[in-house]
Amino acid sequence: MATPLHPQTLLTLAGQHTDGAYNSVALPIYQSAIFRFDSPDEKPGYDYSRSGNPTREALETTLAQLEGGAGAVCVGSGMAAVATVLALYDAGSHIICSHDCYGGTERLLTWYERQGKLSVSYVDLTLKGNLEAAIRPETKAIWVETPSNPLLRITDLEAVGELTGQLDIDFIVDNTFLSPLLQQPFQFGADFIIHSTTKYLNGHSDVVGGVVVARTEEGRERAHFAANSTGATAVPFDSWLVLRGLKTLPLRLKQHCENALIVARFLESHDLVKKVFYPGLETHEGHELAKKQQSGFGGMVSFELDERVAEIKTLLGATKIFTLAESLGGVESLIEQPATMSHASMREEARLEAGITENVVRLSVGIEHVSDLISDLEEALDKARCLTPNRVRGLNRVHA
Repeated sequence: MATPLHPQTLLTLAGQHTDGAYNSVALPIYQSAIFRFDSPDEKPGYDYSRSGNPTREALETTLAQLEGGAGAVCVGSGMAAVATVLALYDAGSHIICSHDCYGGTERLLTWYERQGKLSVSYVDLTLKGNLEAAIRPETKAIWVETPSNPLLRITDLEAVGELTGQLDIDFIVDNTFLSPLLQQPFQFGADFIIHSTTKYLNGHSDVVGGVVVARTEEGRERAHFAANSTGATAVPFDSWLVLRGLKTLPLRLKQHCENALIVARFLESHDLVKKVFYPGLETHEGHELAKKQQSGFGGMVSFELDERVAEIKTLLGATKIFTLAESLGGVESLIEQPATMSHASMREEARLEAGITENVVRLSVGIEHVSDLISDLEEALDKARCLTPNRVRGLNRVHA
């Protein structure tokens, strides 16, 4: 039996053996909508690209191998991946979801609930007992984001997996923030893993895509049926771009993680910052759990600005290296205000319940030299300061 390849080797070689005609080393882009039948009595391996395409299949095979799943279905966006999984559940099904999930996920779930397709409970899954209390006879799936978006809360995957296994409930994990290299949810009993491939997997902010990875072949068939039926499957060129980006994922992630920890420590020591949300900090409430179920802490850092002494809009407009933009996971660093940007589609009451206030800032820490990142944040924070340092210290004494 062959020794399994290290993920770094697997990704470097991904797609090399796709071209049987000319043996090209680079993955070909099969930019064809249709494929020829050699005989009316024999269906070819591919007939119509919505249903199957060699370029997309090479990406699907690679992502399934990375996650340790039976198969994957690549779709047109991260939200298409969310919608593909939700399409698996009949009307009246109950879904339990992390209460501080991505805004687009909450928007879609709320829309489906308003239409009468699904019922949804948003739960703080980091608190023991909350999940058990929310389960109903009609509960069909538990939807977990860990680390959560944007407050990077950590949910115990092993505990959720044990419960869903006992109750025969689907366990779905959005693994976008960490990628398969830093977290393997199937090891903890997950049934489906989704990613916005737009983010770390592609890593270059030049494509929009998503993927559903299934633990079993039966799950892959269900997801493929849903994606093919709704026309959600990814196009060849986008699939090629994601696979091309994947080849440098291990190297990029290493730099993302190193930079993010330094940035988080800088912010934790800054007088304008109330709280930093980063599981790599020993002060983070989920630090020990993250160490147990993750192999790295990722490149996402959020923090709460002290509104008494700093102006958030000034901060957002003052950075030169951190670009004001909503996405994440690219090589470049980004800064955003979730309440008005990535989570603006979320109901206001849901945002506040989850703790996503207007003072929360989310950073996607890129691979630039970290000294430049720190200087950029330091200068921007200084511009955002609305009181003198002495006055700040006085306020801190008053509010201690």
